[in-house]
Amino acid sequence: MRIALFEPDIPQNTGNILRLGACMGVPVDIIEPCGFPLSDRGLKRAGLDYLAIAAMQRFDSWDIYLEKLPASARLILMTTASAEPYQNFSFTEHDVLLMGRESAGVPQKVHNRAEARLFIPMAKGARSLNVSSACAMVTGEALRQLGAFPPISAE
Repeated sequence: MRIALFEPDIPQNTGNILRLGACMGVPVDIIEPCGFPLSDRGLKRAGLDYLAIAAMQRFDSWDIYLEKLPASARLILMTTASAEPYQNFSFTEHDVLLMGRESAGVPQKVHNRAEARLFIPMAKGARSLNVSSACAMVTGEALRQLGAFPPISAE
């Protein structure tokens, strides 16, 4: 399983998701262009020293990302434009949990390429969660279903 960030806008969210990936043992793909330099101090502040242990790959564009994506990978897009709640979905170890831009989500070509589009149910009147919160919720559910949380250490 992997997490992919499509053209992220906010360095603190990206840092937070990289920290999530490091702590859960889930690689993170960053599909550029980003709305900030990846050396941004906000990214470093949110990621803390976890950035050094995060498994991160950068891709210059969506097209390059698709070229490098393994044939077995399933793109699972988190979007408010879906009718399928994430907790009802059956995740696999080959899934890529794709998160859109904070400011604009993803373009139609990305929606069209996704094999599944999922949403997080929310209270009436709520529009969306912060992307790093949404990513943590969905990653946690996928890891739970797959029995893939990191082992509990005695440390």
